[in-house]
Amino acid sequence: MSERTERVESLLRELVATFVVAEANPNPMITVTHVSVSPNLRDATVFFTTIPEDREQDALVFMKRSGTELRGYIKKRSNLKYIPNFIFEVDSGERARQYIDDLAKKIEEQK
Repeated sequence: MSERTERVESLLRELVATFVVAEANPNPMITVTHVSVSPNLRDATVFFTTIPEDREQDALVFMKRSGTELRGYIKKRSNLKYIPNFIFEVDSGERARQYIDDLAKKIEEQK
């Protein structure tokens, strides 16, 4: 991955997270875990988690519905040549990591 791609991903993650804090209902709490952009920087996948977990679908609906507003928000606050098209996905990898951490804590407590 190039340095430019990493910088764009970092910038988008920060801007998307700021947008979500400003625009989303605090229940569920949406956390942007990371953003992955395509090599040509035209598409970006936003991965997120929610608290509580069972509200992920509500958050996904919000994110998809807000895609146009998000692009305008990013256009105003960045100097990117191309504002990417956004795809939103629940970060199942983060959920798996949290589950493994919980299991490891339980094992340590039993020792």
